[in-house]
Amino acid sequence: MTKTALIWGVSGGIGSALAKLLQSEGWEVAGTTRNEVKARQIVPLAFEVDVSNPTTVREGVAAMAQEISGVDWWVYAIGDILSKPISEMNENEWQQILNANLTGVFYAIHESMPLLSEGAPIYILGAVSERMRLPGLAVYAAAKAGLESFAEVLRKETKRTVVVVRPGAVSTELWKKVPFRLPVTALRAEDLARKMYSAYQNNYKELFLD
Repeated sequence: MTKTALIWGVSGGIGSALAKLLQSEGWEVAGTTRNEVKARQIVPLAFEVDVSNPTTVREGVAAMAQEISGVDWWVYAIGDILSKPISEMNENEWQQILNANLTGVFYAIHESMPLLSEGAPIYILGAVSERMRLPGLAVYAAAKAGLESFAEVLRKETKRTVVVVRPGAVSTELWKKVPFRLPVTALRAEDLARKMYSAYQNNYKELFLD
């Protein structure tokens, strides 16, 4: 029987790499994006959703429910980053990063929980947040640290496997937004996708990649 994955952020570097891998393995993949036209080049079941807006999340999930019967693997691969001192950051910038990395996770799982098949794990893209406590990264570090607590409570409430994927550096477009050099040891998005799929297949409870 064909399995179905739902990837939030399917047109991003990590989301698209995972979608392509799963499709090559015979999976049905549904995905969300802020640009449906772009996403349909990756997956046929694409839904335009802005995770900072709960109304579009709700509408997107309603549309998904008409196309898929259940989700066997739920993945949140949306993220954003900002490098700016607290004294120079405005409230819109603060909220933008929180929306992508934390609040959006709540909207997404809150609305799409009824789509999850029995035993379907939840994977959320996190970070090694304790290493992110650097000048300029206050909101990103706060969002990723908050995500850890959110995931722990979600795990206890749902009795599901909830994995916060904690990679080191991954070579994606986000690195263009920070004044740091990409480490030579950085993973490619395709490498991370394969590690995530292996974790799914082996029923890992956590995924820490240094």
